[in-house]
Amino acid sequence: MKQAIIYMVLSAVFFTGLNSAVRLVDHLPTMQLVFFRAIGTVVCCMFILIKIKEPILGKNHSLLICRAVVGVTSLTLFFKAFQIMPMATAVSLRYLSPFFAAGFAVLLLGEKMKKLQWLFFLTAFGGVLLLKGFDNRITLLGLGLILTSALFSGLVYVTIRKIGKSEHPVVIINYFMVFALIVGGSSSFFSWVQPKGIEWLVLLSLGLFGFGAQLYMTKALQNAEANLIVPFKYTEVVFTLAAGWILFGEPQSWMNLLAISVIILSLLANVWVKQKA
Repeated sequence: MKQAIIYMVLSAVFFTGLNSAVRLVDHLPTMQLVFFRAIGTVVCCMFILIKIKEPILGKNHSLLICRAVVGVTSLTLFFKAFQIMPMATAVSLRYLSPFFAAGFAVLLLGEKMKKLQWLFFLTAFGGVLLLKGFDNRITLLGLGLILTSALFSGLVYVTIRKIGKSEHPVVIINYFMVFALIVGGSSSFFSWVQPKGIEWLVLLSLGLFGFGAQLYMTKALQNAEANLIVPFKYTEVVFTLAAGWILFGEPQSWMNLLAISVIILSLLANVWVKQKA
């Protein structure tokens, strides 16, 4: 469990780097961002898989493809929402995904949930509503995009848990990113905007940050139950909030901070209850 927590926090650090890089180039088309998010990671994955002589196609083809499809859907919707609302707000709302992950884990994986855990999830949802109510920068379109992204993100967690340790983490990531490369590249063909100067470096860094984030998230989910480890991903909210405030001048009101705190504390309480079970 301790190792899984460390993996998930490291994943959050890398995701914060990714979020910051996306913010720097968020004026570019969404699918172009998806394409560049994938290209660097695919190169890293292929290099590692060839070096360790791991079969690139894996064994559980249907589950790997499912993980790729739901992952790319969640990523695309997140990037679109990211372009129309503050960085930390988008990240905070996307991590409503533990609600969906917990529900899917009960239905699809047979994992158990105590009644008190559902209460904490409802409290976290109250924090999300509070955040929406006091942040007029959140539009209905943005909220819809984020909620749908969160739903598919919840499916990602459960699919990885279903795959378990039968696949190498890099194989799982590679399927996801190859699909993102194909979808993002083909979609960008008709809406390409030429990057300028340092934007090329920022775009290429998306894949490197993303690779580290996905690797450690996958390792974490392979070492602990989805509804137990997913809440630690909320440290990304804290890191991204600080980055948005310090680097991009995106302040959060005290009510927004209170709402985010309610979400995080509720999910940490869920972990405590789960460990006592």
